Amino acid sequence: MPRRKPVAASSGLFAESDALKPLAERMRPRTLDEIVGQSRLLGADTPLRRALEAGRVHSMVLWGPPGCGKTTLALLVARYADADFRAVSAVLSGLPEVRKELAAAEENFAQGRRTVLFVDEVHRFNKAQQDAFLPHIEKGVIVFVGATTENPSFELNSALLSRCRVHVMDAVPAEAIVAALQRALADAERGLGGQGIEVDDSALALMARAADGDVRRALTFLEIAAELAERDASGRARIGEATLDQVLADRTRRFDKGGEQFYDQISALHKSVRSSDPDAALYWFARMLDGGCDPRYLARRMTRMAIEDVGLADPRAWQLALHAWDTYERLGSPEGDLGLAVLAVYLAVAPKSNAVYRAFGEVQLTVGESGTLEVPMHLRNAPTRLMKGLGYGKGYQYDHDVEGGVALDQQCLPDALAGTEFYAPTEHGLEAKVKAKLDALREARRALRSGKRPNADQGG
Repeated sequence: MPRRKPVAASSGLFAESDALKPLAERMRPRTLDEIVGQSRLLGADTPLRRALEAGRVHSMVLWGPPGCGKTTLALLVARYADADFRAVSAVLSGLPEVRKELAAAEENFAQGRRTVLFVDEVHRFNKAQQDAFLPHIEKGVIVFVGATTENPSFELNSALLSRCRVHVMDAVPAEAIVAALQRALADAERGLGGQGIEVDDSALALMARAADGDVRRALTFLEIAAELAERDASGRARIGEATLDQVLADRTRRFDKGGEQFYDQISALHKSVRSSDPDAALYWFARMLDGGCDPRYLARRMTRMAIEDVGLADPRAWQLALHAWDTYERLGSPEGDLGLAVLAVYLAVAPKSNAVYRAFGEVQLTVGESGTLEVPMHLRNAPTRLMKGLGYGKGYQYDHDVEGGVALDQQCLPDALAGTEFYAPTEHGLEAKVKAKLDALREARRALRSGKRPNADQGG
């Protein structure tokens, strides 16, 4: 099938004057070939590219970080399909604005013209607002294109997702961003070409890295740097180290408190600790701090790691977690951050055991499934004469008075669960000693129940 060339949309950002637009908007790609960093999705002979070039468009959700090209791709969907482009923002618009755009799309549909309706930040619409699009998508009145930085599985209705294909867009790698900056410097029509701006490759690479996967941000850096750069007598401007220091002074990494990246990074920190990788644990800890995560949240989560993943293999980890948390409360940032960093490394290098965590989960499941099992009579408290008369506490053995300090033949679980073993200690760290003692106790109890004489020392 022959490749389809994009046609000018009847409305949309491309139809506006470029005179007052910022550089990032002027350099917005006008063809699929100009989009950088999305070769997996839009490279030569990929399914989506073939569909767009053939004019076969479908409703879709574009999921990716800021500045990766979601809006641009939505515009190109309309251009390649020769469709009307209309846009709403879930941040700025409500149902009245949505209904207005849908009415315009109905008019187009009646006249035999397609409409691409772009919904930016679609995850910010509630269920009722998202449901408003469904009948129009089903009838073909609109080609729905939603853009989101959040995981659609969590943020979008299943009914809407079932009618759209989700396309994942990647953060743009630094080398691809450099290519976009070079294009802007060379383009005399839309970019900075012909303005006598000089910038070396190392400066472009620095801006690309500072943009952190966001092409729009990188172009904004370049535009500001070009404005701040001092010009010589010939009118040429060089973007040097001093200029870049001003432009990039307040850059931060991508981080969304409470969003997808937040949970991805805390998951990475937890799993790095569990994998006994102190370098990775320290890296993700620092990344979250750098992104603005509350250190108290990290202290709470690492305390949980000490309990869940280190457990009885090294009980000191639990104590250190509480000490590090208390230290932060006393010192605050940045001094208290170091105490939490020490904790992250300690947890990573400590021996690991989730034996109690697993045993507790199994016990909770058993409690839920087995109902209200009676406490064995010999374990019941007998504070009154009546209760003693009913047999409460009868036959109880006070372990301290028994030879060896353990009443091996005393059953403490309900009758229905007699002999059940929930806790299975590991051979890691201190828990190895716990395991050795518990194995001996359990073997002695089994031997006694089977009529054999215990041969293990159950003391201390």
